[in-house]
Amino acid sequence: RAVFWGNAGVVGDEIEGFWLSLEQRSSSVNRLAMSGPLDRFARPCFEGSSSREERRERKSDFENSEDERRTRIGSLKKKAINASTKFRHSLKKKSRRKSDSRVISIEDIRDVEELQAVDAFRQTLILEELLPPRHDDYHMMLRFLKARKFDIEKAKHMWAEMLQWRKEFGADTIMEDFEFKEIDEVLKYYPQGHHGVDKEGKPVYIERLGKVDPNKLMQVTTMERYIKYHVQGFEKCFVVKFPACSIAAKRHIDSSTTIIDVHGLGLKNLSKAARELLDRLQKIDGNNYPEVLGNRYQSKLLEIIDARWSILISELPDFLGGTCTCSDQGGCLRSDKGPWKDPNILKV
Repeated sequence: RAVFWGNAGVVGDEIEGFWLSLEQRSSSVNRLAMSGPLDRFARPCFEGSSSREERRERKSDFENSEDERRTRIGSLKKKAINASTKFRHSLKKKSRRKSDSRVISIEDIRDVEELQAVDAFRQTLILEELLPPRHDDYHMMLRFLKARKFDIEKAKHMWAEMLQWRKEFGADTIMEDFEFKEIDEVLKYYPQGHHGVDKEGKPVYIERLGKVDPNKLMQVTTMERYIKYHVQGFEKCFVVKFPACSIAAKRHIDSSTTIIDVHGLGLKNLSKAARELLDRLQKIDGNNYPEVLGNRYQSKLLEIIDARWSILISELPDFLGGTCTCSDQGGCLRSDKGPWKDPNILKV
């Protein structure tokens, strides 16, 4: 049977917050007052008798209104409840990517405590309407939690600021909207780029700070354009490079290994403009792409490479003590070498 639930007042009784059945009749009920979307049901027709058709019509109208009320009031709660089901899975999860000829399994191992923390964080973001579909990603939320030592309130604040920054900066469309035509000239004065993967399958990102010439760099580009190029590089990692590395390694990859080559670094490399650029880049990275750059190493690497080193010698450029030169592609940092250049992987 259909019932009402709401704040109601019965004249003479002063009762609030009760269930009232459509089938209930009482001679002591002389007037029913209701508020909100149910006002249209507080009619004189409750007094005396009514036809069977009128009863059906009132019952049908009520059922429709009840559905609307529950949908409106409970929508966020339902979203939060349903959110948890996405994370109720085994610790060792395997996702599958299908191509025309094969199915590739990608291992994704998740810690129980981290799983629960992300579940709680996700529900909080949904209730606060801070979870756009494109960012509804377990590993992305986990990175923000780690950046704030699993303090959900602090992570939520950081997340909200990230969303606002992306909106103002245009990060969601920067891969389509921005073209960095001066890349070849820029790499002469700020050598950096991805080159291969480490033993875990993570992309290796290299910067040669000792080779930076900030004055000439600002002659071939502007600080604002370089920052856009930098952000565009992060977005490409999530859209192209990390998925390609995951397919190649058959395990989930969402961070990189970073090598900062400081050989030759001096005051000439640290002008006011250079310091400002590096400060802005580090702020963007830390605030909006936490935990992505992964392990950081400084060179000269040849002195510390051994059997425990996470990067294969064959993947290291010769200027870092490795054996690779990419001579046919203008050098290692121009080659953008990695699984993301494999046409067979890109088809998956």
